[in-house]
Amino acid sequence: MADTTHLYALALGSNRPLSARRTPSRLLKEAATLVGVQARVIAVSPTIFTPPLGPSTRIFANGAMLVETPLPPRAMLVFLQSIEKRLGRRRHRRWGARSIDIDIIFWSGGTWRDRALTIPHAACRDRSFVLTPLIAIAPGWRDPVTGLCIRHLHGRLQKATAKHATRG
Repeated sequence: MADTTHLYALALGSNRPLSARRTPSRLLKEAATLVGVQARVIAVSPTIFTPPLGPSTRIFANGAMLVETPLPPRAMLVFLQSIEKRLGRRRHRRWGARSIDIDIIFWSGGTWRDRALTIPHAACRDRSFVLTPLIAIAPGWRDPVTGLCIRHLHGRLQKATAKHATRG
């Protein structure tokens, strides 16, 4: 029987430095390196900086990466959460400051849903800070729910944001 590998699109974010040297953008690089221990890194997006969502006041560093691994979704989630913990992530407040956040956005198996994990990520279609880095590395990846590729999801979101901003 052949080994099964899975392709994952991951989103990374950070808005809480761990020290003067371990800034949010450096923490994204550290996280990407640690992901590479268990997965073959195919692509890493440039880092973008975005305003926070929710009560946090710190600017976020956001990025994305494509990786290939034999880990199925639940095992991948456990692995990513171990990296978050290693890089100082504490889960205290929803949308609060965090040293690192690594989310599974898409995977090559289509959809996945259990108590701990939903793929595609439930809010990915509404978040520019997720779609903008992803469009740089996987513009043609199709959302298994809508059938639209990341490039089109991003375009729709930009169009909706522009309409909302011009309303008086």
